Amino acid sequence: MSASVVAVSRSPTHSFSKANELGIVLVAGRGVDGDAHAGESVKHRSRVARDPHQPNLRQVHLIHSELFEELAVKGYAVAPGQLGENVTTQGLDLLDLPVGTRLRLGTAVVQVTGLRNPCTQLDRFAPGLMQAVLGRDADGQLVRKAGVMAVVIGGGMVCPGDGIAVELPARPHVALEPV
Repeated sequence: MSASVVAVSRSPTHSFSKANELGIVLVAGRGVDGDAHAGESVKHRSRVARDPHQPNLRQVHLIHSELFEELAVKGYAVAPGQLGENVTTQGLDLLDLPVGTRLRLGTAVVQVTGLRNPCTQLDRFAPGLMQAVLGRDADGQLVRKAGVMAVVIGGGMVCPGDGIAVELPARPHVALEPV
C-alpha cells in the first residue's frame, strides 16, 4: 500500500480538536493557512510562555491513522483531526522517520522536525488517552505515538487522497525526539 493523506484539518483557535477540511493550504515557513499554530515563531501556549521568540518547529502536526485503529482496540474512538493534527496519513510509519525527512503532500513539502510530546490535553479529550498513546520498545525505552511535527519547506495545497512521497535525509540519520 502506498502512503496517502486520509484527512486534513485546521482550527483558527487554540482548540484541541481541529475541523476536517476538503483541503488545506500550507505556507512556506509558516504552517497551515488559517490555523492558530501557524507562524515563524512558536504558537503553542506552553512554549510561548517560556520563550515567544523561539522558532516554530511545530507548524504542521501529522498523525498516522493506524494509531486510531490501535486506540480503538483499547476502547478509544478517535477520528481524524480530533487529536489536533493537521494531516492524517495512512501507510507511512511516521514515528520511524529520521529528523529532516521531507514529505511531499499534494503540492506542498514539509520537513519532519520531531515527535509530538503527548500532554494532559489528551486525557481531557478522553480519560486515560495520554497513557494509551505511550508505549515501550523492546529495550524498554518510551515510545511516543502521538504523531510527528514538521515545518513547511514548500507551500501548496494538501487534500484527502493525495499521495505522500518520502525523501530521507543524508546519513547518518538522527532519530526523532520530542519538539
